[in-house]
Amino acid sequence: MIQDSTDPQAAPETEAADPESMPATQPRQVQSGLQPPDVEPEPADDDEEAALPDEAEDAAEAISEGPLAIGRAAIEHAVRHAPTSPGVYRMLNAAHDVLYVGKAKNVKKRLSSYARPTGQVMRIARMIAATSVVEIISTSTETEALLLEANLIKQLRPRFNVQLRDDKSFPYILMTGDHWAPQINKHRGAQSRPGRYFGPFASVGAVNRTITALQRAFLVRSCTDSFFESRTRPCLLYQIRRCSGPCTGEIDFPGYTELVREATDFLSGKSRAVKKLLVDEMEKASEDLAFERAALYRDRLAALSAIQSQQGINPRTVEEADVFAIHQEGGYSCVEVFFFRTGQNWGNRAYFPKAEKSFTPEEVLGSFLAQFYEDKPPPRLVLLSHTIEESDLLASALSVKAGFKVEVSTPQRGEKKELVAHAQTNAREALGRKLADTATQARLLDGMVTALNLPKAPQRIEVYDNSHIQGSNPVGAMIVAGPDGFIKNQYRKFNIKSEGITPGDDFAMMKEVLQRRFKRLLAPPTEAEASKRKDDDVPLWPDLVIIDGGRGQLNAVKEIFDELKLTDVTLMSVAKGPDRNAGRETLFLPGREAIKLEPRDPVLYFIQRLRDEAHRFVIGSHRNLRKKDIREAGLQEIPGIGPTRKRALLHHFGSLKQIERALGKVPGISAESARKIFDFFHPQPGAR
Repeated sequence: MIQDSTDPQAAPETEAADPESMPATQPRQVQSGLQPPDVEPEPADDDEEAALPDEAEDAAEAISEGPLAIGRAAIEHAVRHAPTSPGVYRMLNAAHDVLYVGKAKNVKKRLSSYARPTGQVMRIARMIAATSVVEIISTSTETEALLLEANLIKQLRPRFNVQLRDDKSFPYILMTGDHWAPQINKHRGAQSRPGRYFGPFASVGAVNRTITALQRAFLVRSCTDSFFESRTRPCLLYQIRRCSGPCTGEIDFPGYTELVREATDFLSGKSRAVKKLLVDEMEKASEDLAFERAALYRDRLAALSAIQSQQGINPRTVEEADVFAIHQEGGYSCVEVFFFRTGQNWGNRAYFPKAEKSFTPEEVLGSFLAQFYEDKPPPRLVLLSHTIEESDLLASALSVKAGFKVEVSTPQRGEKKELVAHAQTNAREALGRKLADTATQARLLDGMVTALNLPKAPQRIEVYDNSHIQGSNPVGAMIVAGPDGFIKNQYRKFNIKSEGITPGDDFAMMKEVLQRRFKRLLAPPTEAEASKRKDDDVPLWPDLVIIDGGRGQLNAVKEIFDELKLTDVTLMSVAKGPDRNAGRETLFLPGREAIKLEPRDPVLYFIQRLRDEAHRFVIGSHRNLRKKDIREAGLQEIPGIGPTRKRALLHHFGSLKQIERALGKVPGISAESARKIFDFFHPQPGAR
């Protein structure tokens, strides 16, 4: 990440990892420490005399001189051993929690700026007062230090850095390259499968809409290879003209290859050439009086137009770029990101990084960028709404990461300026919605205190639900909500493992889920768990636990909590109304009369949303488990084929159909096993 004089920025979402296991550098670690109390810190400038901001104030009067003196002493001790070369430093408190990660071109000078007795802003003074130990990792270049810093910030989530909290990977469109009839599908994660990847797209919804339109325009298949191989007649997608039917020979190999080429050209930015080709073909078909064929080309052209209309603004002069704009208001920051690839707008997403109010937009944006690209491929051009310090260093680091030159700039005129202005407008509107939602969420949590007579507004609500079909593939799930809404990176699913559970016994399944969840919280953390930083905004323990069910389910859960001696967690169950009518739910709390809220009560709507979100999540988890079970079911009955060989077969062939067609070529499958499998798929007449 980029860090300098007011460097406390950089952020979040992974687990604490040892810095020595990070980027490729030969680190030299220096550790120094005394024993200061737990308060808080921050950095200064990287060059020569490390200047502090003009608004710097002496924080010694606000924080007792004792903690500041101890923190400065720990830093001064580290300065004596610090290198004058580039590197990354970590500030830790007495409990060895990482407070701040920063990088510097000259580590010794940077740390010296923290040890000055006066002139620190309040944020930095708090950080210094909390510092007990300083650890240093030397790097060979400042660029390397920037990359390592971003990596450590995301791993350790220090509270004095800017934290990028929503850091899911982006979806791509994949045109596969390992089959004679390429498939188009959405892809997220490591790009290990052969083929061409197009993206990133801002959301799965944008990918799904684009793929659907591409199917209509180019008739490329989206089915899996196993489904493709098993077809004996065209599927429904062929009937509704969203696939050309290569599986059953409805189109020949050269014809399908041409469709794939056109789709690839369109995704590669050659949309005008593709549309012109389709127009020419449509006119030619009309001249030949082949009106059905002409109508097919007409529909394909309409599908292409639909894709481009969904994309909104498409730049004329920008081929490949990411556009970042930041807006600050009410103590919050919003960074809006637009993705442009092959001259097309592939969506946008709003981020709300965690940062103290004293951070300037330039500081938040600069820290945000290094974290953002830590695990994502950068484009050739990055456009910014604000000029950040060390933009040249960031461009150099991104160029090293990407393998080609990356430009980072703040445009002042022309179309690029218009793109940034458009992103800025979206950032302002997104932050306005966020502030409104936050205020609404706070009112709803306060409303729960009144409606349910809770001791305080809950900061963490956990909702549990189970799903199964007549006892098969049982799965439990937990969703989490807090002051900022749903906290999706805290969701958990629980595959029900107990063998003694009667199929369909919801009480027993819920008991297993809750015991597994809370026994883990009650147990002393392992050394690895203790080293992981938790998000300060998300408590580990819930204030309120909600389950789907009536008084019976509530009493069963109460017994579990009594066994575990849990007394500080409020329990509530939500029973559906007569005929399962929404708005007529009954709420049950231990030792109290049932509560029925007015059908239009906002608190009731909020509770319904919580319950429905848990239901959605657990149903999705159950479906995924069931699909996997169905996919593997054909191998379960083969004698002598255990889980290891089953996995080897499915990994090698991908489907039961392929296994049936080719045996004896899988590593780990002996000739005898191959014979058993063959006999299973080809039973002899009269055999039992």
